[in-house]
Amino acid sequence: MKSSTEIKNIAQECIKIEIDAVYQLIDRIDNDFVKIIQTILMSNGKIVVAGIGKSANIAKKIVATFNSTGQRSVFLHLAEAVHGDLGNIQKDDIVICISKSGNTKEIKSLIPIIKEMGNLIIAMTGNLNSYISKQSDFILDVSVKKEACPNDLAPTSSSTVQLVMGDAIAICLLTSKGFNKEDFARFHPGGTLGKRLSLRLIDLLPDEKFKPKVQITDSIDKVIIEISNKRLGATAVLDHNNLIGIITDGDLRRMLENQNNISQMKASDIMSKKPITMDFNTLAYDALNYMQENSISQIVVVKKDKYIGMVHLHDIVKEELL
Repeated sequence: MKSSTEIKNIAQECIKIEIDAVYQLIDRIDNDFVKIIQTILMSNGKIVVAGIGKSANIAKKIVATFNSTGQRSVFLHLAEAVHGDLGNIQKDDIVICISKSGNTKEIKSLIPIIKEMGNLIIAMTGNLNSYISKQSDFILDVSVKKEACPNDLAPTSSSTVQLVMGDAIAICLLTSKGFNKEDFARFHPGGTLGKRLSLRLIDLLPDEKFKPKVQITDSIDKVIIEISNKRLGATAVLDHNNLIGIITDGDLRRMLENQNNISQMKASDIMSKKPITMDFNTLAYDALNYMQENSISQIVVVKKDKYIGMVHLHDIVKEELL
């Protein structure tokens, strides 16, 4: 068995080799790459990303990234293409074919058919002298000096470079299209990620009857009852309909510690002026981060500067945004 030091060295060397392979991609982003992006942007079809073996696994991930960022895309397994899946390629579709060697029998069988169909072909390959390089309209150079595998066999550096090149294409496309957070949320409605990008404070506001509020002239007894009944640990203080302050259960505790006679006290005597407010359209995730950074448990929600409710930290945490 390898020693702890040897294991660390092996892992670090693997990472260094892959980092170096990825770094080499920077100089390969040339005018041909720009033409590929421009061609995809002008196309009316989808992107078909094809591969076999480990390249097929990378192709699936690239397709997932494309689709999640607004670029229509499908995966095509080269071995299945000759058994009917070639029908996935329609008019105006652009085919990105991923292959380290570029000389597999599947590629040699399918490329002539795809060319006859009239589809544009982009080769993502590590062999610039391969069959696919010579037959494609564009070439994405994903060659590597060596694999991280000590035998220089298992796809490691090469598959990493393929994936990074796919990410580069995806990011160029989404940026060119002006794809924003709202668009991303539309394609990711479920799970934590979707909630972070779509759940807003207004979605968490309790019913009107549970909205804590007292008037500036209300007694401390009424303040205590309001905070207790609404169960948000605080209440807004209003002067008629205008928000002027907030009283928390902490304010009540400090009052009881410092005052002997509270019978004549009013809400105005213990409220904190100019409470922190957020617009009702604020993302709950942004509000959560702010509340945690500033050690506050409630946020006052407003719409056009009018008080419409209060959200407690626990209500946001329950949505599992973390």
